[in-house]
Amino acid sequence: MKYATTVNGKSYEIEVNQDGKVTVNGEERTVDFKSITESLYSVIIENASYEVAVELRDGQYNVMMQGDLYETEVLDERQLRMAQASAGFSVAQGEFSLKSPMPGMIVDVRVAEGQHVEKGQSLIVLESMKMENELKAPRAGTIIRIHVSKSDSVEQNKVLLTLG
Repeated sequence: MKYATTVNGKSYEIEVNQDGKVTVNGEERTVDFKSITESLYSVIIENASYEVAVELRDGQYNVMMQGDLYETEVLDERQLRMAQASAGFSVAQGEFSLKSPMPGMIVDVRVAEGQHVEKGQSLIVLESMKMENELKAPRAGTIIRIHVSKSDSVEQNKVLLTLG
C-alpha cells in the first residue's frame, strides 16, 4: 500500500509491501514496529529502537519521538486519488462538471437540480472499495444538471453533475 505523507511540511512517498518491506521515496528501509498501547509504539528503524507516541487530532497525526514533535498527515492510495481528483478542478467560474474520481456506486445524491450550493457542501456520496466518499462542491453555484441517481454504478471520470 502506498501513502503520501507530510512530516513537518516535508513530503514523502511511503510504500509498505505485503511482505512488510518499507520503501521511503524509492529507498528501501528496514522498519519494524509493535503496538504497546493504543497510542504508544515500539519502532525499530535500521536497527535503532525508538519509543513513539502517536495522537490523532483534527485529521493529523502528532508523533512524539525522542522528545521531538512531528506533525504528520497521511493519505492512503484512495485518499490520494480523491485529493488529486479535486486538485484538478477548475473552479473559478462557468460550468463545472463533477466527475467520479474512481469506479463505484452512488449511495446518495444530496442535492437537486436548480439548488444553490456553497463551497464544501456535500453533493454526492460515492461508495468505492467498501468506503463511502463524500464529493463536495469546489465552489458556490447552482446545480444545473444531475446525471446520476442513487444506486447507479459509475466508472471513473463519469460526469456525475454539472454546477453553474
